[in-house]
Amino acid sequence: MTVTEEFKKARDFLVTHREDYLTARAGFEWPRFSHFNFAIDWFDHLDPEREALVICEMDGTETRRTFAQLSARSSQLANWLEEQGVKRGDRVMLMLNNQVELWESMLACIRAGFVLNPATAMLGEADLQDRTERAEISWVIANGEDAAKFEHVQGDFTVIQVGDEEDAQSAHPTLRYSDSYSASQTYTPTQLTAADETLLLYFTSGTTSKAKLVEHTHTSYPVGHLSTMYWIGLSPGDVHLNVAAPGWAKHAWSNFFAPWIAGATVFLYNYARFDAAALMDVMDREGVTSFCAPPTVWRMLAQADLTRLKKPPTKLVAAGEPLNPEMISQVEKAWGTTIRDGFGQTETTVQIANTPGQLVKPGSMGRPLPGMDVVLVDPVTGEESNHGEICLRIDPRPVGLTPGYFGDPEKNAETFRDGFYHTGDIADKDEDGYITYVGRGDDVFKASDYRLSPFELESAVIEHPAVAEVAVVPSPDPIRLAVPKAYVVLANGFAPDAETAESILKHCREALAPYKRIRRLEFHDLPKTVSGKIRRVDLRKREVEIHAQDPDAAKVGAEFCDSDFPSLRG
Repeated sequence: MTVTEEFKKARDFLVTHREDYLTARAGFEWPRFSHFNFAIDWFDHLDPEREALVICEMDGTETRRTFAQLSARSSQLANWLEEQGVKRGDRVMLMLNNQVELWESMLACIRAGFVLNPATAMLGEADLQDRTERAEISWVIANGEDAAKFEHVQGDFTVIQVGDEEDAQSAHPTLRYSDSYSASQTYTPTQLTAADETLLLYFTSGTTSKAKLVEHTHTSYPVGHLSTMYWIGLSPGDVHLNVAAPGWAKHAWSNFFAPWIAGATVFLYNYARFDAAALMDVMDREGVTSFCAPPTVWRMLAQADLTRLKKPPTKLVAAGEPLNPEMISQVEKAWGTTIRDGFGQTETTVQIANTPGQLVKPGSMGRPLPGMDVVLVDPVTGEESNHGEICLRIDPRPVGLTPGYFGDPEKNAETFRDGFYHTGDIADKDEDGYITYVGRGDDVFKASDYRLSPFELESAVIEHPAVAEVAVVPSPDPIRLAVPKAYVVLANGFAPDAETAESILKHCREALAPYKRIRRLEFHDLPKTVSGKIRRVDLRKREVEIHAQDPDAAKVGAEFCDSDFPSLRG
């Protein structure tokens, strides 16, 4: 059996049993290859006439490519890159938007064995200096405006500029991407691609510390995302839309590997500013059957008229941060389909999820995916428990798991220990095996000796109509050790005043048990990583600075306490 046939057998087993979780869980085995190349051994064998990629713009223009067209074009680009001196194992930073050149470049680099370092276009000079050094970048592929950012970035690398602008001013050699159209469209590999060769180097978003550099191989993501395909429920013939920015692992998850493993179409809609109505109109027109979005986008959609979408997708998933039950309920009422949560990391493919056809318990992430041996480990005793850190058993090692952090042996020793991969996330498990997210180990806190989950409290706060975004952190208190404090970003039309604060705190009083109540509230912008994840660590530090010495110090500012309002005392 060829590697293509073996991979297809594993894929088809999951597609066939996509609504039969127990059978899929019991019968799935990871295909374990000694050699595998996603472009050559899989992508090139998909339906040549089917559309692989569709990109629509706000002005109505479209880019459409079949599997055959992308296969030929990526072969051509791989040949040209080799002609320019790119060698197997060279590190290529890819800084592109949702444009066809992104998918061409990823396929070309996979095909030829170049190591990809996807990067967001939001990075500035200091970040680029750090990342080009730590990832040992030799080549950069970027649009003209982004290529210009490398003018003062030190290092020995060549910039390949996409677009018709004049060459960016740079101390580095510069090539034109458009010159690649002169190369042959037939690519002949000189050697097989080893399964454990490095393919991807991803910088994490760094919510609690400096971004780590996560390594993935030619199998850990390309084969490992069988679990992600299963979670979404993708099949050949689907049209899948994932709202994620290039440069982050979720983009590779759901805009590249998972849909193309299934043989589905990747669909994108580019917009300068989010417009829920326009997005739903284009989803109807293009026949989107599968949709993935982060909680922020789901909230913005819910604020619009969801019934505008006449043919809602039948497969709905959310990722990035946990989605609260109220949002799931709103979408279900409008579209008749349940949003299914899932859990994974840059370091892994999807580990835990609500899969198609299964009971969805409000607030739960679901159950472990086929091929993922998930256990909760008590942080104190190290024993398996129904409450503890989410860990993956690594004997046998799941294919969809990073081999480790590049150049960081101390972090690897900390993360891979005692027979487990440690995620750093805390969860609870019920009698049916459903797992509910509690929070990052560093985010969970104690108040009056009760252990509290920021996610649970935030889920209650955000149900108030005045709240657009929220982060809950511990605020030092001389009696209770700490009390829950909500940092709130208001929705349009609400004023950051005492009346609004009292209304939100009253809502929380009714929605939460007494020991979980939000005791303090402040209207404040939320610090975020460049990928949009909330940095609660910064808010915790702020709380220590303003409350540790004098618990009442911040009350002169924008902070409100439940004790400020007669209606909330007692």
